[in-house]
Amino acid sequence: MTNTPRLGLPLLQAAQAQKHITVNEALVLLDGLGQLVLASTTSTTPPGLANDGDCYAIPVGGVNEWAGHDGEIAIYSNGGWVFAAPQRGWKAWVVDLESFAMFDASAWLAGGVALSANNAATVQEVLEFDHVIGAGTTSVATAAIPAHSIVLGVTGRVLTAISGTLGSWRLGVATSDNRYGSGLGVSQGAWVRGLTGSPQTYYSATDLLLTGESGDFAGGEVRFAVHLLRLNLPDA
Repeated sequence: MTNTPRLGLPLLQAAQAQKHITVNEALVLLDGLGQLVLASTTSTTPPGLANDGDCYAIPVGGVNEWAGHDGEIAIYSNGGWVFAAPQRGWKAWVVDLESFAMFDASAWLAGGVALSANNAATVQEVLEFDHVIGAGTTSVATAAIPAHSIVLGVTGRVLTAISGTLGSWRLGVATSDNRYGSGLGVSQGAWVRGLTGSPQTYYSATDLLLTGESGDFAGGEVRFAVHLLRLNLPDA
């Protein structure tokens, strides 16, 4: 055996010359793969500038120094790239997605928390966005809830104080305009933690609806986070 079975770390061989090269390569791999952080899972081209320890998951179509390494993890070290093959079930933090991802033996699945034998997956996501409120009785965050999602709740924080004639506001959707809260504060830093009594399924993309209470909106900005689950189909 020349490599360890799980991480593929190179092993020293009997009477091997320049043993430090093998040891250093093993340490680089161990440093990169332990508490794995991937800069990206979608880039096919090595970055023009990289720092030692930067890791990328190479998708299909890797070019230049990554050519021939599709599906592998590239770790930058000492001016070049060291490669490792991930195993099914590995997890990593993906920087450009701001999400954990799970490797399903062919690709990295953002938000994956459970995986069947044929890659049916339970995906957990938090979709965060900032919503600027316009003048009117209501304000709509268009298609804030994606289709085919099971929403556990919506949280939010007022970034810029909500102005207007209203005393408070409520948050929901067209069919239930207070589903995620009512009597909500208008001052900067006010918050909403809207939990559904039971997970709510949305079969089509759905707007979030803000409604002024006892008056109208004039302006303001709120940062929302939609906490949801998605169910991915198994492979054919």
